[in-house]
Amino acid sequence: MAFSAAQRVEAAVLIPVYTDERGDVVVYTERSGDLRKHAGEISFPGGRRDPGEDLLTTALREAEEEIGLARDQVEVVDQLPPLGTFTSNFTITPYLGRIPAGLVWTPQPREVAQVLELPVRDLREGHRHERLLRKGVPVRTHTYTVDGHLVWGATARITHDLLQRLA
Repeated sequence: MAFSAAQRVEAAVLIPVYTDERGDVVVYTERSGDLRKHAGEISFPGGRRDPGEDLLTTALREAEEEIGLARDQVEVVDQLPPLGTFTSNFTITPYLGRIPAGLVWTPQPREVAQVLELPVRDLREGHRHERLLRKGVPVRTHTYTVDGHLVWGATARITHDLLQRLA
C-alpha cells in the first residue's frame, strides 16, 4: 500500500553539533532496546509534531525531553530538507543546532539507552554504501559505523546530507 504525502506523520529532529579538539562532533541517541519501534537503533533526538506546534519547536522539545538539552543551549543554524521514511510513514524535518562542548546529558531512560558523541572525521571514515537486510527486505543505504555503532536508514540519510554541508 502506498502512502501519499498528505497521510504522512510530521516529525522533526535536532542534529546537535559541537566543536572540540576532535573537530565537529555530532550528538546521537541510541534508542532503548525495549521500545516498540526502532528499538536499539541510532537516531537524532526528535519525534512527532504535537498539535499546534511548529516543527522547530518539536525538535527542540524532543531534544530537551530525550537527552536534557535545554533549548537556550541550542543555536539553530540550518534546516535540512525534509525526508520521508519508508516503513514508518513519517516526514522528518531535521534542524542543525550548534551547542556548547562539554554538556552533561540526562537521557530519558524509557526512550534513550545512551547518548553518543561521534566525531565527524570518524563518521566520514566509517561511511559505506551497502545493502542491509532489515525485516527480510534488502535495503540499499548509506551506513556509518563508529566504535561498533551502526547508523543506517533515515538517520544515515540525514547524516549524509549533514556531512555534505559541513564539508
